[in-house]
Amino acid sequence: MMITPIEALNDNYIWCLHRDNAAWVVDPGSADAVLAHLSEQQLQLRGILITHHHWDHTDGIEALRKAFAALSVIGPDNPVIQGLTQRVQPGDHVELDGLGVTAEVLSLPGHTLDHLGYYLDDAVFCGDTLFSGGCGRLFEGSPAQMHASLSSLSALPADTRVFCTHEYTLANLAFASAVEPDNEALQEYRRWCEAQRAAGQPTLPSTIGQERSINPFLRVDAPGVVAALRLKDGELPDSVARFAALRRWKDNF
Repeated sequence: MMITPIEALNDNYIWCLHRDNAAWVVDPGSADAVLAHLSEQQLQLRGILITHHHWDHTDGIEALRKAFAALSVIGPDNPVIQGLTQRVQPGDHVELDGLGVTAEVLSLPGHTLDHLGYYLDDAVFCGDTLFSGGCGRLFEGSPAQMHASLSSLSALPADTRVFCTHEYTLANLAFASAVEPDNEALQEYRRWCEAQRAAGQPTLPSTIGQERSINPFLRVDAPGVVAALRLKDGELPDSVARFAALRRWKDNF
């Protein structure tokens, strides 16, 4: 199975999973971008996975359903999302028709309350929960919820590929470098990402192992992050408090 990015809107990636001529897409914020890619690659769309209800992840559903008969559209049990054919819960397993794989549905509240992830083989599709070098804003959930969601992703095997849905990496790494300026792994990764973008290439997917070494939101208990937060906010009582302080810092960075 191949996984390729479809660039859409300003900085979105719609991930296309395909085997032979069968394809699924994740979070199609733009139907036009998907249709152009499918036509160019001569792929037949079999289904859609949705992580959460924001428009830049769902706006393409209606047009894609009109273009492809009997399309499976799988997403959170949230009535705001129109056009789903199957509403799933965390812990469910969904067969991706034509790809020969099964995805486990993960609970990832924080960015939104309905946020799900999809974990299959060595890949996780995590929407706007975990970004490379960062994490999503807390529009609906609490710091405790988002910290728990990120901790569950961090617990996945180190070689798990991370397919998030925005090219925010360089901005995230600028913040991460302000938090942990002496993190050599972070600086090496930042140079690699800068070269990728200069060449017009995506920085994604990352891996869970990579994110553990460079992403401050997965490193709230690391000595460098604890020390940086102590200087900025004083002593903080626990990991959730440190996560909340770090997220506030990033929001105003």
